[in-house]
Amino acid sequence: MTLTQRTGPRQAAARGGVAALLADAQAEVIEISTLTPTGAAFGPRDVQPGIRYRALFPDSARTAPAWSRHLGALAMAGVAVRTTPVVMMNALVIDGRTALLPADNADGSVAVLRLNSVVAATTGFFERVWPDAVPFGGTDVVMAAELSWREQEVLRLMALGCTDEQAAAQLAVSVRTIRRMVAQLMNRLGARSRFQAGVKAADRGWLLEWMT
Repeated sequence: MTLTQRTGPRQAAARGGVAALLADAQAEVIEISTLTPTGAAFGPRDVQPGIRYRALFPDSARTAPAWSRHLGALAMAGVAVRTTPVVMMNALVIDGRTALLPADNADGSVAVLRLNSVVAATTGFFERVWPDAVPFGGTDVVMAAELSWREQEVLRLMALGCTDEQAAAQLAVSVRTIRRMVAQLMNRLGARSRFQAGVKAADRGWLLEWMT
């Protein structure tokens, strides 16, 4: 893989070149990821004190254990991580001046672009999506792909339209516990409402047992 400098002839190994650019960051680094291996990305070890880091991923990263752990590691390192239903591109933008995008080459090269129009378009997409994206914290990490029995029961009762009070009574727990579990499930699914949580849970097959 190569890192192609579009404003000059220099080329370097992709990882080394990206790391060098990240090390030179002065103010902010943003990442947009589709979860595909093309393009540039940063990890927890790239995070430097005094620099603002933000990263945007698809909601599906929340329920994939390996990706969930990666997002959790970023969050623990100080990165503001959020997810949204669909992400359309892979990109890094450093200090609002340099955009790293997948190159057109078949070898997986990364292009370094400093054209104002390209940087502005990439940053503009990020900033449009960011306010409505759901934050991901270190405690949201999925340690296993499946749900616990109690989580399954909470989802089942949500799908049946039970109130928090009714669910708490059926499970013999407090209403506060139910509300905390619902909030955790919504965060895990990247859902913005209980209805959307039900839809996403059904898409994951988590409600299949109760729907058949």
